Amino acid sequence: MTVISITKTCPVRRQYSSRSCKRSCMLNDVTMEASKDILDVFLYKFCPNSSLFDTGADRIARDFDLINLGQVGEFKGHYFFSYFAKRNDSNDSASSLYTLSDSEYTKHKNSYMRERRMDLNRIHQAHLLEIGSHNFKWKVSQIEKGLDSHVDVDWHSNQKILQRSKRRMSFSDPFYPNQWHLHNTFKYNMDINVTGVWDLGVTGKGVTVAVVDDGLEWNNPDIMTNYNAAGSWDLNSDDSDPMPDASKESNHHGTRCAGEIAAVPNNVCGVGVAYGSKVSGIRVLDGLMTDALEATAFNKFLQINDIYSCSWGPDDDGKTVDGPHHMAAAAMKYGIDFGRHGYGSIYVVASGNGGRQGDNCNYDGYANSIYTVTIGAVDETGHMPFYGEECASMLAVTFSSGGPFTRNIVTTDLTKSLRDDRNGCTEDHTGTSAAAPIAAGLIALMLEVQPCLTWRDVQYLIILTAQKVDIDLAQWQKNGAGLWHSHKHGFGLMKAWRMVSAAKVWKMVPWLTSFFYKQDDISLQISKNKSSPLIVSHIVTEEEIGGYDLFILENVQVTLKIIHPNRGKLNIILVCPSGTVSVIGASRPHDDSADGFDGWTFSTVRCWGETPKGTWQLIITDNDTDLEYGYGYLKSWELALYGTPMSTDQFDQRRRLINDAMDGRYLRSNVSTECPPPPVTAQPDAPMSDRTIKILLLVGGFCFFMAVYETFEYILCYGEEKKEHTKLTSLVKRAYYLTKGLLRGESNNPSERTGLLANTEEREEEEIPMETFSSNYQEQLSDSSQSNSNLCSSDDTTNLEQHRGVNSNSTVCDDTGAESHNDRKHYKKQSYKGDDSDNRQLAQTAEPFL
Repeated sequence: MTVISITKTCPVRRQYSSRSCKRSCMLNDVTMEASKDILDVFLYKFCPNSSLFDTGADRIARDFDLINLGQVGEFKGHYFFSYFAKRNDSNDSASSLYTLSDSEYTKHKNSYMRERRMDLNRIHQAHLLEIGSHNFKWKVSQIEKGLDSHVDVDWHSNQKILQRSKRRMSFSDPFYPNQWHLHNTFKYNMDINVTGVWDLGVTGKGVTVAVVDDGLEWNNPDIMTNYNAAGSWDLNSDDSDPMPDASKESNHHGTRCAGEIAAVPNNVCGVGVAYGSKVSGIRVLDGLMTDALEATAFNKFLQINDIYSCSWGPDDDGKTVDGPHHMAAAAMKYGIDFGRHGYGSIYVVASGNGGRQGDNCNYDGYANSIYTVTIGAVDETGHMPFYGEECASMLAVTFSSGGPFTRNIVTTDLTKSLRDDRNGCTEDHTGTSAAAPIAAGLIALMLEVQPCLTWRDVQYLIILTAQKVDIDLAQWQKNGAGLWHSHKHGFGLMKAWRMVSAAKVWKMVPWLTSFFYKQDDISLQISKNKSSPLIVSHIVTEEEIGGYDLFILENVQVTLKIIHPNRGKLNIILVCPSGTVSVIGASRPHDDSADGFDGWTFSTVRCWGETPKGTWQLIITDNDTDLEYGYGYLKSWELALYGTPMSTDQFDQRRRLINDAMDGRYLRSNVSTECPPPPVTAQPDAPMSDRTIKILLLVGGFCFFMAVYETFEYILCYGEEKKEHTKLTSLVKRAYYLTKGLLRGESNNPSERTGLLANTEEREEEEIPMETFSSNYQEQLSDSSQSNSNLCSSDDTTNLEQHRGVNSNSTVCDDTGAESHNDRKHYKKQSYKGDDSDNRQLAQTAEPFL
């Protein structure tokens, strides 16, 4: 094939001025790497004094039987040409490999010209097959001679193969080629696809991963550069040095996990998934474990440590039901609320290695928690290894060891131990203990490009970017939101490129909301007939859940209280309203405990993204078909739905955005978004300083002293004032009750007709003359010229009732208008009944004093 750059046409001259066309010929015979064949590509250029570019290019194509492939980029007058071989192009016809007939050749050439596809590999390989190396060189020499003297050609150039390499990371670490989980050259797609992320400079910078384990050999040359002393602590010895006890051979676990995460690129062993991140050590497994010790580990330096990698848990013996106790569970809740300055600590836990014992990670309270990222393992072939556990709470998987014909994980190892063959590197790291640190490193890469991801954002990104593996054997189920999940592999295999690309465009999810339904004080017998299991259900209606702003689901929990003589025989299934089935409690052959389940909480992520409304079914099957044990009973069950106000359309829009980001368009851009405020803005509880406590004690003491002083002052002083107040209160009460009696018409009691101001203690029989009201009281009242309705005739009359709290409309005076109550002992016993309006007014006046 010939690629030609052609210039504008000019007259053929032997000599040219500086402004005329100048013919030059540049032909370089460049050999291929292996075949030593010249690449059949030429470049020609037209002379610049003609505007007939395309016409001249087509003329050259006809003259030399070439194919014009079009202009070279934006360079006018420069054209690519390809040579199309035909029969007997060789000077030795016996060596020609091209044997098409003339008609076949013409048809094939016309089709090729119509395509005009600029595929150098395709063109060159075709010529290698058709004419051979020696014949090709002869043909090139013939074309060169013609081009040198052609009137339209200014210069031409045979294109040669250039060696260009991608700017990829290269490591001098001797064991890096064996780290197949980072870059697998033997099995396609069986790695975490991290090298492309490294090429863009994403290595986990600014993120610290705490390895909660048996210690960390921080002075290991493969770790020391990335060691974060500020985030480290030894809880077994209660000091700041997490160095493991070298006298125990098993204390290499934490160092190996740390090497997977952040091993330094140097000439020692290998490299970590996030080799730009920092790693800290929290030593807690090399001694007796308590609930308080676990709680301390989960919250240790939670503003320094972003991710907590925990490759441990309860015994994987197929019969243990255990998890974080009260304080440890509260510490995890505290961490997701206040860790990372309100964005939440990330807890990564291994699902467990109890597969050979028939264990299930839903009986592990750490893997079963909604606050953790539960990680399982697949081997180099993408299958579930023999030790793997299944469960409905599994979020995703990554690589680890497998069977005898698959490779283990290569990582950092101890340099100091009782063994002499330790060289700081191992090729034998195995189990889900090796898978969880890889996941922690992948999360560290995401946090570099998007530091404000919350703990729930991390879960969303893992779910929406994981890829299905082991498709034929893993029993994948598609839920109502279109997400695939397997009890063996969660939502799939974690891939660095997909996770980091999605994190770049991800926006914080709305707040977490929850709904609870509980049915207790029941005693439902569990049938031993598999065809008729115990089924309990609850319908979540729109009215019931309407005020919770729960539109799509995340985690779902079921808390059960069951009594049974052999709980390992039970199989527990939860069916979501969409029909998605979750085996939340699988039967276990080694679990023969008679303790049942006393408030154990199972969880599932298989309903993620679905709507919570509809019928929820709990199905309990007893596999004791031989009737070896007694019946079991369901005593109570509680359904907990966790979700978000995000609508289904908004969720689908996020998924489409992630799919668009997979080509790296956003990851390669320099656009960065400002972090929104964290979902938890309140400061965590902190102890008060001594100065604050002293001030509060002083203020409290002063207030107490003043309260005691005021109390005694009231008791011992103000005697006359209290007596006067008592008399006034008694008078008002008497007026109030008298008025109520008048309103009811109860006036037969003479005491009720006595004047209100009579002194009941010193009442005498003498009568004090007083002016009585005439029968035409209302007429006199209406004719009165006094605006305050006073019946006294004198302007200086003192309204006695005003001094006693009685309504002014009921004022009583003597005939002189200058009555002095000090000289009067009693009123004349005379009854008066005013109209109802006057009595009601009097009652309303007196009532507030009572």
